[in-house]
Amino acid sequence: MGVRANQGYPAENADWEVAVPPFSYNPAAWSQRIPICVLASIACVIAIHLSLYQWGLIDEVWDPFFGKQSEEVLKSNVAEMIHRWVGIPDAALGAFAYLGDAVYGLAGSTRRWQYRPWMVILFGIDVIPLGFVSALLVFCQATIVGQWCFLCIVTAIISLILVYMAFDEVYSSLKYLYLVWKKSRDTRMVWNALWSQPVPVMDEIERELLVGANA
Repeated sequence: MGVRANQGYPAENADWEVAVPPFSYNPAAWSQRIPICVLASIACVIAIHLSLYQWGLIDEVWDPFFGKQSEEVLKSNVAEMIHRWVGIPDAALGAFAYLGDAVYGLAGSTRRWQYRPWMVILFGIDVIPLGFVSALLVFCQATIVGQWCFLCIVTAIISLILVYMAFDEVYSSLKYLYLVWKKSRDTRMVWNALWSQPVPVMDEIERELLVGANA
């Protein structure tokens, strides 16, 4: 199926399910984003449960495998250090981040990688560092604390899955901005494209980037 040229704004009138090279699919399609939102929501609920324990609002943490080790992890020197640094428990910080993942995942159209690059980049900033931080904290459980937390491991696995699932859309937005720069050599034009402003080279980039892949 062919792809129509953009021919201006508003962008939300052009929610076509087009593949974005090098991918064989649209990375901003709802079929790509809804699973991210579901996983982020699950991780948010888990992180809220862990943060309630760290705040002393519940007496124990559910853990079917490691028992009281989870509580030792959540009360460890590492957890206390993070609490002092950021002012809230690390699990609460994670809950806010996962909530942001879900909200950003639902925001914007299925062409937001092109028409809302700022939104996709913020989404990536929320998702990608969180995944690596979660993995690092699990590593600290084994090497520093010497205990394991089952729900912490679950959220870390979810975080890494979210990184994998979000990377393609972030890549597509960055590629689009790079093509704006390549065509124009104008930093102001790239800045305008980042913040959803129409740029003269948009239609040319769209034809070059999408039409061949979706013909």
